[in-house]
Amino acid sequence: MEKQTDLKEILLALETEVWDALVTGDGDADGALLSKDFIGVYPDGFAGKDAHTGQLDGGATVAEYRLSDVQVRATGADSGLLIYRADYLRVGKSDWEVMLVSSLWERRNEGWVNSFSQDTPMTGEGVP
Repeated sequence: MEKQTDLKEILLALETEVWDALVTGDGDADGALLSKDFIGVYPDGFAGKDAHTGQLDGGATVAEYRLSDVQVRATGADSGLLIYRADYLRVGKSDWEVMLVSSLWERRNEGWVNSFSQDTPMTGEGVP
């Protein structure tokens, strides 16, 4: 297994490729980074790989983004959880949004793939 700092660099670079695909509208690049059994947990519900890549059918969805407060947790010999803050501007919008994201990356036969992601809008409200 990679050292913690190496794992953080690897996973952050991969996650950045996902965000870059959202900026360029490249569904093929997005799909290449997701596992076949990918599941996302989002404010509007669950989404599989087809839904994630399908959002790019009409082109780019994100105009700009910044990732910060990056943390990593090794979850096994060939997996890690990347946790971070994403500030982003949707295409056609003027207000930036903030999500806290957890992405599980696994090294499988096809290489590193994202198998799970949860995006939590940062609302500033406390936990009930």
